[in-house]
Amino acid sequence: MDHENPAGCCGGPSAPPQAGLSRRTLLRGAALTTGALTVGGVVALPGAAHAAPAIYHPFAGYPITGTWEEHLARGSLGGIDFGMGVGTNLPACGAGTIQNIPNNGTGGHTVTIHHSDGYRSQYLHLSQFLLSDGTAVAAGTVVGRSGGAAGAPGSGNSTGPHLHWHMINPSGVRINPLTYVGQNPGGGLPKTTTEQDGIPGPICYKRMQNWLRITSGYTGPVDGVPGVNTYAALQRAMRGYGYTGPIDGVPGVNTWKAVQRLASGWGYAGPVDGVMGPNSWRGFARFLNQDQWD
Repeated sequence: MDHENPAGCCGGPSAPPQAGLSRRTLLRGAALTTGALTVGGVVALPGAAHAAPAIYHPFAGYPITGTWEEHLARGSLGGIDFGMGVGTNLPACGAGTIQNIPNNGTGGHTVTIHHSDGYRSQYLHLSQFLLSDGTAVAAGTVVGRSGGAAGAPGSGNSTGPHLHWHMINPSGVRINPLTYVGQNPGGGLPKTTTEQDGIPGPICYKRMQNWLRITSGYTGPVDGVPGVNTYAALQRAMRGYGYTGPIDGVPGVNTWKAVQRLASGWGYAGPVDGVMGPNSWRGFARFLNQDQWD
């Protein structure tokens, strides 16, 4: 669905490579000691550490409608297309700062996420920008909404609703984001140890937020700090497990009873009483530790 002019969609000027710093050094979070680094319009002072952010795959739940190889075969610089309806929320694949590029040639409305290590991620053919230039975002923050309907504002030359995703390395070369994620497995969410110790913590809640992002309309950051929006999404998800109360983001006994019903399919054998103890959390964590929620 995505036919691009190779010169039309790179998304603005390329950030210069950082002299003297290997990718390995950046991954280790080494401090930059020469010159200020500008990332998405935000200047970082010399001496600040710039560790590579974790990059994950936000679109695993959508079908690939155009592969990297198919893009190259038709003269594009590369990308991956995911079939999704117009207006779908687009979570940031990693932390960074936002740059919006309206009517970016054949790519149409493009949002660029400038990561702290000089890499960039770009989403093309958007129907709507949501954040201002220079906004700092965490992984999972919704940065725009998908588009791509033929002839619609922001669609560029797209012939049907979808999202195009690619990354750009510090040298300005477009790269396959799925290859990047595969080669940097730390970009996915780690498994939660709650499965073993029954004690929920930030990783458990991050996995819960990512599950709810994929399945139940959660649009906040995947930051491991659940709030009203996280719990409202949890209540929506629990409709399938007998929850009939309000979607108010304030979990009570009935919300947690539904969670225990879910956990009963993952090894929890205790009472469905709405009191989450270690065994309830272990079962819920086994569910959250599925690879599909990484």
